[in-house]
This record gives sequence, structure tokens and C-alpha cells, in this order.
Amino acid sequence: MKKRILALALAGAMTAGLLTGCGGGTPAESKAPAGSAAAGSGAPAAEGGEILVGVLANTTGDNAVYGNAVQNGVMLYIDQLNEKGGINGKTVKAIAYDEKGDATEAVNAYNRLVGDGITALIGSVLTGATIAVADETYDMNMPQITASATAAGVTMLDPEKADSEIRTNVFRSCFIDPFQGEKMAQYAKDKLSAATAAVIFETGNDYAEGLKDAFVAKCGELGITVTNEEAYAKGDVDFKAQMTNVAASNPDVVFCPNYYEDSGMIVTQARQVGVTSTFLGGDGWGSIAKYASAEDLEGAVYCSGYAAGTPAVAQFESAYTAKYNEDVPNMFAPLGYDSAMLMCNALKAAEDAGLEAGTDEYKQAVIDAMKATKGLEGITGTYEFDEYNNPIKSAAMMKLEGGKEVFSEMF
Repeated sequence: MKKRILALALAGAMTAGLLTGCGGGTPAESKAPAGSAAAGSGAPAAEGGEILVGVLANTTGDNAVYGNAVQNGVMLYIDQLNEKGGINGKTVKAIAYDEKGDATEAVNAYNRLVGDGITALIGSVLTGATIAVADETYDMNMPQITASATAAGVTMLDPEKADSEIRTNVFRSCFIDPFQGEKMAQYAKDKLSAATAAVIFETGNDYAEGLKDAFVAKCGELGITVTNEEAYAKGDVDFKAQMTNVAASNPDVVFCPNYYEDSGMIVTQARQVGVTSTFLGGDGWGSIAKYASAEDLEGAVYCSGYAAGTPAVAQFESAYTAKYNEDVPNMFAPLGYDSAMLMCNALKAAEDAGLEAGTDEYKQAVIDAMKATKGLEGITGTYEFDEYNNPIKSAAMMKLEGGKEVFSEMF
């Protein structure tokens, strides 16, 4: 399916690139074509040419809070990098398009980016759009990293098979769905002493079903009885029938692996029909505090890749607030920042090797360098990748307390 391209012997150059981070400073000059999302601005410090990088994010439409946060994080890192001189004297120019969270729009936007001459891609944001684009980038061997698409199928052509062909060009800075589902089941057992659990999920949503399947399977291993597997369709706003079923079972926990808007409505309606269980969520719960009352959410816990408000991320949070005049909205901004850091670190290896940006050899060198990443410190953890191009790092548990999403512990 993918064009076979021989890897170059770049050990020395890659090692130098991998041991040296690519960033620190403030926002980069970015091309913002007609119809594109807002991109970073600022005079580049370097005069040695440009490296074109595409950015795809859903900055309008449903779930735009994710896309805007990811894009802001990406642009912040690239701008900081360019303020410090770019990569070997070259400016990294980000070309950003809004793909509206739609798979077809995302593929069309990617094709425009290819026409613009990009040599690497950061994006997209939602799982469905990212998988659609990954099919295209794999055929072209285009280096790609997503900050937020968590389904196993992003990097695996057939995640149902252990020996699935891997999209060797595609990486991510976020956790995968099975990891999150398993993590929350383990948390329910170890921290909440849960013996019973219910699940409510959106059918046809790769993210929701991926987390649900992993959670249910792990519950089976841990001896947690799953009392209900309640489903709903995209666009539904009435969840009282499902929550009435859950209330009748009275489980210890309810796992709700859906995005924040649906999850807020589900928690609210669950409380209205008498569900008193502790709610658990995945990273799609980022910003959930805005979508349900503090009282209804109290004690809920979700898995995140980012521990907001801790000393380790203070510098990033300060820079983000200074640039965008708002607090970091959720974990997707730092994941966007880390994805840009990882991509730029890999780009540096290709530049160190003296390759020409945009060529097949250059792209393969970027992919090889990304795969070889080890011990690179980001905002959301220290990075290396497993055999499926997923990051190996710990998770932050976020607890709802007094209407705020508060870091609880690493788990």
C-alpha cells in the first residue's frame, strides 16, 4: 500500500538532533491562506530559507475547543522556535487549514497542503478526520503526528489484528484509546474499590467505542462486573432512558468515554434520574466543568495527558496566557505544543543530514528520527515511541472538585 523508501544511514545526525530540543521563545511566522484557520504571526529570526509544515485542526464547528487548543499549542511552539533562530537558520513556516472536524474536509485540506509544498504534517485533531488523512499520508510517506487522535486505528491499518500493518509514518503525542480504557478500569479497581460498572458510549464513534471496549475487557480481567453497556447515536440529546437503566443497576462507577459536550448532558441527566455513581471519563472530558454543574460533577475523575497548574508546566502556561490572553483551556494545547516539538526535533535530524526538504529522502529521515526519539522532555511527559508509534508515558488523573478540574495524581 505504501511506497517503499529506503531509510538513510543517519545515526550521527539523528543522535545530535534527538538530544537537542527545538524550542523556547514566542510565536512563528505562519502562512494563513484564504479559508485557513488563524495562524501564528511574528517576524522570523532566521534568513536561511523555510521549512513548510502543514497544520490541520477543527477550529470551527462541533468540538472546536479541541482544535483551537491544539493549533494554539502548535503555533506557540513554532513561534518560540523561530524566535530562537529556527532550525539550523531556517524558519519553520506553518500553513494552517480548518477542516471543521469532518473527514472529507480534512482530506481536501491535506491535498491543498501537499500542493502548498509541505514536508511534514501536524494533525488532525479528532480521530475520524485523522484516520482519513492518515490513509493519504501513508501512501505518500508524509511524516505525520497528531496531538489528540487516540484510536488504535490511527497508526494501525487493522487494529483488530495483532500483526496489523503499521502506518510507519504516523505518530501521536497523546495516549491511545485502549490505554485510557484500561487505565480507568484499573483506577476504578485500585482507587475506588469498584466491584460494578456501567458504560454509556456513542455508537459509530471510534474514540468512544475504543475506550469502551478496552474498559470492558479490562474490567473482565479485574473482576469488575459490567452491569450496563448503554449506547446512543450521534446528535442525541436525551439520555434519560439509558440513565434510568443505569440507576436501576446502581453500579459503583459509570464510565462515560465521550466528548465533553455529550458527557456534560449525560452527567446532568443521570443525576436527575437518580444515578449516584462516580463518573469516570477519558481525555475527551477536558473542559467538562463548563458543561455540567459543580454539584453534579463532584468527585468525577478523568484520564488526562496534562497536569495543569503544576510547577512542571508553569513556564508553558505563562507563555500561552501571554500569547493568547487566556488560561490554557485543556490538555490539548500542551499536546499540540509537544507534537510540534517532536516534529521539529525530527526535522532537525533531516536538516543536519543536509537533505532537501520535500524530497522522499528527507521525509524518510524525519520519520526515522521520530521513531528514534528517546528521552525528549515535553510539557506532557518524556517521550519515546513503542512499536506502534504510540508514546510511552504516564497519565495524569484529573478530579472534579468544586466545579474545577484539579490534578489528583499520576497513575
